[in-house]
Amino acid sequence: MPKDLLLDLSGISKSFGATRALKEVSFNVHRGEVHALIGENGAGKSTLMKVLSGAHRSDSGAIRFKNALCDISSPAVGRALGIAMIYQELNLAPHLTVEENLMLGKERSRFGFLQSDRDMAHEALELLGHPDIPLDMPAGKLSIGHQQIVEIGRSIISKADLVIMDEPTSSLSASDTRLLFETIGRLKDTGISIIYISHFLEEVMEIADQYTVLRDGASVGSGSIANTSTTKIIELMVGRSLAEMFPRSQREFGRPLLTLRGLRGTPLPSEVSLQVHAGEVLGIAGLVGAGRSETLRSIFGLERADAGTIQLGESEPVAVSGMSPRKALRARIDLLSENRKEEGLATGLSISENTSLSSLGRHVKFAGTGLLDIAREQKSVAHRIHEVGIRCEGPAQRVQLLSGGNQQKVALARLLEQDADILLLDEPTRGIDVGSKVEIYRLIDRLAHQGKAIVVVSSYLPELFGICDRLSVMNRGVLGPARPIDAWTEHDVMLAATTSAETRTV
Repeated sequence: MPKDLLLDLSGISKSFGATRALKEVSFNVHRGEVHALIGENGAGKSTLMKVLSGAHRSDSGAIRFKNALCDISSPAVGRALGIAMIYQELNLAPHLTVEENLMLGKERSRFGFLQSDRDMAHEALELLGHPDIPLDMPAGKLSIGHQQIVEIGRSIISKADLVIMDEPTSSLSASDTRLLFETIGRLKDTGISIIYISHFLEEVMEIADQYTVLRDGASVGSGSIANTSTTKIIELMVGRSLAEMFPRSQREFGRPLLTLRGLRGTPLPSEVSLQVHAGEVLGIAGLVGAGRSETLRSIFGLERADAGTIQLGESEPVAVSGMSPRKALRARIDLLSENRKEEGLATGLSISENTSLSSLGRHVKFAGTGLLDIAREQKSVAHRIHEVGIRCEGPAQRVQLLSGGNQQKVALARLLEQDADILLLDEPTRGIDVGSKVEIYRLIDRLAHQGKAIVVVSSYLPELFGICDRLSVMNRGVLGPARPIDAWTEHDVMLAATTSAETRTV
């Protein structure tokens, strides 16, 4: 094992029953290196990291860490060796203080009484460039970005040589993402290595030194980030040449299907107005917390509007405050929530039950009886599974057993089954792999071509530029005018999202 090689995994295989999750995977990380682990949902990334951190035992293969052959039989063994795992869902105790979270599992006691370790806690935060985070504040009151800093600080206190970060920026704002990257740079400077798992390839290209791509449980490519391209990585991920990231047909706008005027409500300090036409994809950009999601949720009736009218097609305008999800669905408006696990899906139910959840009336046997025609429902769901490309065992499979990308497709299948004319899509590709993103982009394009009116909220600018016809930017509850997509640059969008109209020239 070369002197600067920290980790060497060779021939790692793992099966769960008849499913072979890992197939002789080899993977190595050098000291002070950021190594990106890339792959579609279900490619084996999480399983490989669980083997490394001790949550799973491999069936075969070897792990060498710090020049020693290791048997990582449990997470406790992994932590003792110097391997820290930071999951996408942070594992802080929100009711405990920052200091208590930093020292969790490393507390010192004397005569049965816990001893304060404020100096050690402060040193960890100082190393990460954040000595200003109050040690006495409950961790749950910190921003998500600062909570992440605390979790990284805990790994430093535990003397970790290797920190695994699983989708660390999926819930972060742009400023918190920049904060994380600065922290990663400081960790590298101290010789700590990072395994960085992310679906955001732009981040990978910026932050990583080396990369490894997994596909179908096998390692299919690795090398230096400096000597590769985003296109090459995507082709390794999906196993084929990718002709276009954002499929787009020729679109023709029809009549306005949704006209919103003077919407006001928390946290919208200004009146919000927008219009979207049949066959159009309208994008809304802006920072997290700007009011983008609240606008869509007010239209759908999930959040109460204080003022404003909504006009559907050529019908008479009605008060937005009177909207409810039931009324929205009847008016052929549907919403894809940004939070698929808590709002978008009933993960304990089957694919079939989720797909037809809001459109059961279409599958009633006899009008007014309430009796479902199960055969008709199953036939329709099977069609949606094929149409959206859900990889599953069948309609009866529980949604919680699917990968993130396939769960998102189930949420979209429900919208298709409902057959709404106006689709409100809030972060439609958050947390899913590139291959699934392309399939969803293709679906959005097809729906627009069919004459649907689509509003897309996204924090991923390349996505908005790739799929939208017009774009508006929201800044602190104020929605700017919609302009054709080719009238914008990414610089213009960020300027509009971060400065007021009075202080900028766009």
